[in-house]
Amino acid sequence: MPEEPPPPPPRRDFASLYRETLAPLRRYLARLLGNPTEAQDVAHDAYLRVYPTSHDARILQPEAVLYTTARHLAINRLKRRSISPITRSPAGSDSAPAGTPDVAQQVMARQELRLLEAALAALPEGCRTVLLLRKVELLSHREIAARLGIAISTVEKQHARALRLLRAALPAETVPAAGARKALS
Repeated sequence: MPEEPPPPPPRRDFASLYRETLAPLRRYLARLLGNPTEAQDVAHDAYLRVYPTSHDARILQPEAVLYTTARHLAINRLKRRSISPITRSPAGSDSAPAGTPDVAQQVMARQELRLLEAALAALPEGCRTVLLLRKVELLSHREIAARLGIAISTVEKQHARALRLLRAALPAETVPAAGARKALS
């Protein structure tokens, strides 16, 4: 009796594919292109091209399709770069890019906002209150302590705990880099 082939791995939805592959894909493309900003652009383009096929049951390895697509886009970008290098246009030039984000950036921003809202909702009440007073109302620790009628050290501890819990709850690509973390404190 012939052996049955192993069952295919369970299908993942596009959102989980995106969450699991975004950071490694950006790192791969940054090494390939030598520019993290270009890597982010190429990664977004790759996700846009792969999304229509993400529900196709015939695709057994969507990560492979994603990485292959991203590699081809990166190679095309490198070819274009060597043909006509990008130069900065003078300020006020008509060829300046528009200030509005494209559709992909808007979709990704909404997804990141939903993740942040869920992480904030999961915080303990005191931590969430202190964090919102600090980040939204821009109050100092002393002002928060006076408003809530608690010790300044309690405010500091709850603020630090809230930030620690958010870092743990959010995917790595949405958490600011170490240099930017100081600015958020």
